[in-house]
Amino acid sequence: MALLDGKKVSEEMLVKLTFEVNRMKLDHILPKLAVILVGKDPASLSYISKKQQACSQTGIAWEQHDYEPTVTTDELIHKIEELNADPLIHGILVQLPLPKHIYTPNIIRAIDPKKDVDGFTAYNIGKMFLSTEFENLAPCTPLGVIRMLEYYNVKIEGAEVVVVGHSNIVGKPLSLMLLNRNATVTTCHVYTKNLAEHTRRADILCVAVGKQNLITEDMVKEGAVVVDIGISRLPNGKICGDVDFKNVFKKASYITPVPGGAGPMTVACLMENTVKAAKRLNNYQ
Repeated sequence: MALLDGKKVSEEMLVKLTFEVNRMKLDHILPKLAVILVGKDPASLSYISKKQQACSQTGIAWEQHDYEPTVTTDELIHKIEELNADPLIHGILVQLPLPKHIYTPNIIRAIDPKKDVDGFTAYNIGKMFLSTEFENLAPCTPLGVIRMLEYYNVKIEGAEVVVVGHSNIVGKPLSLMLLNRNATVTTCHVYTKNLAEHTRRADILCVAVGKQNLITEDMVKEGAVVVDIGISRLPNGKICGDVDFKNVFKKASYITPVPGGAGPMTVACLMENTVKAAKRLNNYQ
């Protein structure tokens, strides 16, 4: 029973990235992330704050564009096109969710895939189907899970993996990345019958739903590795995951805490993608 400590792993990643950014600065390349924020949703503001702190820590430049919730799709696309054309911008991030009147797929589509550090464009998602070699700008949360498993030497190849949740942001790309690493992957979702039958088979169980205590002790195999990616806010304001941590901890060989697991890894991988994008756009090794 041990923690998959995302905070520890992410801090080590950020230290390495700081060295990398400093090396690039010596060659007059300053990695720069442009962020578009619509409205003042408290959760979005919290996420933005963590990303900005990580930029500050690593030396990545930060440029933020704030808009009122009444902004139009065309206005956002116009700003994205400006950022696409700016050679000093290497990463573009549109903080989701957007207001309902804005068609999010059109916003994502407008981002130049070479600057798509969130890894959400169809181009970057599509390339992931080929192999690990083409995971150039992978979605940050799935990439963070992979980095965490690799750090703790969790064997993915040949493992029976169950991913609960099939969102385009986490579940689907994570299933694909695990498949690329030769795991046998089952993807479950709200329409899956007898969820526990699937989760009990898992050597590695990844859960990304956003439903408190969805995974209970009886649904987990003895010695399984449990990655809890879900986030819910309790009435008392505390954050919790999808897994009954207290009881599942007793059975798991490794388990992520919430908070302190997938969250910090997501931010660290956003920084990694921004540095990677800056290198590729400048043909820098």
